[in-house]
This record gives sequence, C-alpha cells and structure tokens, in this order.
Amino acid sequence: MAKLKSVYVCTSCGNQSAKWLGKCTACGEWNTYQEEITSSNKTQNTSIPGIVALEPTLLHEVQPLSKERIILKDTELNRVLGDGLVSGSVILFTGEPGIGKSTLMLQIALQFPGKKVLYVSGEESPQQIKSRADRLQKVNEHIYILPETNVERILEHIQKQEPELLIIDSIQTLQTSKLDSAPGTVSQIRECANDITLIAKRRNIPTFLIGHITKDGQIAGPKVLEHMVDVVLTFEGDRNHIYRIIRSSKNRFGPSNEMGIYQMEEYGLKVVENPSSILLSQNEENLSGIAISASMEGIRPLLIETQALVSTAAYGTPQRSATGFDTRRLNMLLAVLEKRCGFKIQLKDVFLNITGGIKPEDTGIDLSIVAAILSSGVDIPIPSTYCFAGEIGLSGEIRSVRNVGARIKEAEKMGFKTIFLSKYNDEDSLKGKNIKIVRVGKAQDLVQHLFRGAE
Repeated sequence: MAKLKSVYVCTSCGNQSAKWLGKCTACGEWNTYQEEITSSNKTQNTSIPGIVALEPTLLHEVQPLSKERIILKDTELNRVLGDGLVSGSVILFTGEPGIGKSTLMLQIALQFPGKKVLYVSGEESPQQIKSRADRLQKVNEHIYILPETNVERILEHIQKQEPELLIIDSIQTLQTSKLDSAPGTVSQIRECANDITLIAKRRNIPTFLIGHITKDGQIAGPKVLEHMVDVVLTFEGDRNHIYRIIRSSKNRFGPSNEMGIYQMEEYGLKVVENPSSILLSQNEENLSGIAISASMEGIRPLLIETQALVSTAAYGTPQRSATGFDTRRLNMLLAVLEKRCGFKIQLKDVFLNITGGIKPEDTGIDLSIVAAILSSGVDIPIPSTYCFAGEIGLSGEIRSVRNVGARIKEAEKMGFKTIFLSKYNDEDSLKGKNIKIVRVGKAQDLVQHLFRGAE
C-alpha cells in the first residue's frame, strides 16, 4: 500500500514545501500555502492520448494565426471575446454558484448548429442537462453529453469524437490518475487544465473551462491557471436583480476589460441590446441625490445612474456604505469634498448605490458620484437632462477621461442636453456636438454650476 504524506502547495505558483510557510519562497506571496495529501508512489504512464511530440520550427516557417473567427449567435459574448471565438483558444469562465454559468454555456452550445459539441459534465447528470435544455427551448442535434471526471478518459473521447467546441463543467471536478491527491486541489487543477489546454491547442478546438470562485471572490485553484488559458471571463451580478454581467480580465485575442450585459429570464439569458436604457430609472419627478454618469466599460459607453443619500448620523459614528462601488474610493471622494469644497460631512451618514446591480470600474464615474452626494446634502435635485464624466483627484481637480467622444455620443442618443466634463479634455474631441458641454476644472466649480445660490 502506498504511503500517504502531507505536502504544502502554493496556490499562486504551485511551489511545494514539506512544511507550512508564511511566505512562498518561489513567488514571494504571503499566506498562499495549502495542505494536500499525496501518495509516495508515482504513476509511470504520463502520456496524454491524442498528443504527439512536436519538433522545433523556424519562426519564419510558422503559419500565422487565422484571422477567421467563429461567430457565435450571442452578440455580447462575441464582442467580449473580440469579435468571435478563436480556434484552439482556451477560455476560463468563472462566477459565483447559481449565477448562471452552466445555463449560458449550454445556451452557447445549443446555438452552435451544424457543429459537433462535446459537453463534459462533472457536476450534473445528463438528465439534469436535458431538463435545462428543454427549458431553454433550443435544439442542437450535435451535442454530446459526457458525465466524466477522469481526464484520461475525457481525452480519449475528445480524440474519438473530434468536437468543434469543448465545454468542461467544471475544471475543479476533474482529476488525473497521474496524481493521488483529491479533485479540486491545486496540483489536480493545474495538471488537468494543462492536459486539456494541450489537446485543445494541438487539435484547434475552442474550449470553455467553467471554474469556481472562492468566498473571497478569487478563482479557485492555483494562480497559474489564469496564466495557462487565453481568456479569463467573469460572470457576475446581484441576486436581487435580473441582470448579469460578463467581464473579461484577460484576452490574448482582443481587448481586455470588455463587458457584456444579459437579462435573466424564464427561458435563459437574453442579450441586452441597449444597456443604457435599462440602467436609468424612469422617474417623472426630480429627486435629490441622483446623478447620471457617462461611463466607459471596455470600449462600450454606458449611462449609469448613481444614487446617494446624505443624512445626519443618529447613532454616533457616521456610516459609509456603498453598493457597486469601492468604499475606499468613496471615503477619498468624501475627504476631497470636506477639504476642498468646505462640505461639512464628517458627522453625516453617506449611502451610495449604483443602480442595476453592476460594478463599474471606470474612474470617470467620480464626477457623478460627487454631484449625487452634493445634491442629497443640500436637498436640491439635479436636472434630469444633466450627465457627468470626470475623475476627481486628491487636490480636487477634475481630470480628463478617455473616449470622451463616445461618451458624448451616447448621452446625445439617450436625450441628454448637458454634459459636465473636465476642462482638460482635448478641445478637438468636443467640437461639432449637439449637446451643451460644461467644462469644469475643480470640484468647487461643479458646486458653483449646480447649486449657485444654495446654502
């Protein structure tokens, strides 16, 4: 019987140690070692089915990557991937449990007509997948369901079926006989992902690897997993809202930080064609504490509604709460208002909400957040035809933002009459617009324009 032993594996780089260490000696990360139980015997057969050894090739003899992409029927995913799916690409698709990862992947497979799809399920039975497919009301006669977790057998079926699309649900459930550790451990995830990636590259099979995330929101498994794949997509959303967001944090074949929006319905996920319209509330009455931001998510302009509530702290210590926005950045903006604008806020509760359940990463949303806080503080509504785009610096200056032309165009399309921008934006990009442009240089200027004469 093989003797069991305990080793500690770094989740960041995969380095192994005989004892727990606070700092990894290989990558320098702190508190990344996890204990794994392994066996002392080594499996001799390490060959991978379908993988043939390659010889070195001169660079000028290498054939260039084909510019032709596989166009999916899902327009949002197409744009996030960079105008389609690249043959042989490996895509890591992660998200919280129950957010809709498996539903979206099955939906993609069902919308892949005329092409063979191999759906490897390590979590659900074929009957469960069939039930979901019936609910989606879509049909593809070329989908093969494989309920398997052993990588060696999966590779054999890939070699036999020769699919044109491969979906692994999920990478954390797979295990290889080359290792004796349990499925989901760092070494198993790294080895299984490496085997799947090799055969996908050699046979030019576009592959989706569905991945889990930890309670801290990080991708479960070693950090090297994100380096091995070509694209990393995150599926996120608020369970209290029907909207879901797919965001790319890495893309070797297109722009990163791109975003797509879906709407969760009874029959699956529906593409949202005009997200700006759904992110803006249709209030007929002007209410204080509401400001509209002309934001950019990747290369897509979005109009996002920001809501703020400022009230006197009734229980001693003032509260600072933000939904969909970084609380630390909110504290920084409040400090700027206190220091540069003389806005007495140290004894006030401040609550901030980004509507629609999305979490924007564009710092150009700062100006609308400041405007919403000021509006709620003095209880004066901002005209519904105003929108904002600008980044706030520590000295109170309003910094320029990127792609200002696209922001203005989106604001014009949605019927806004005035947009507040930094005076440091390029003047050439502001010419020929059918919208009033108010250029401000400091946060104090914004206060003067919005609340002139207000106490």
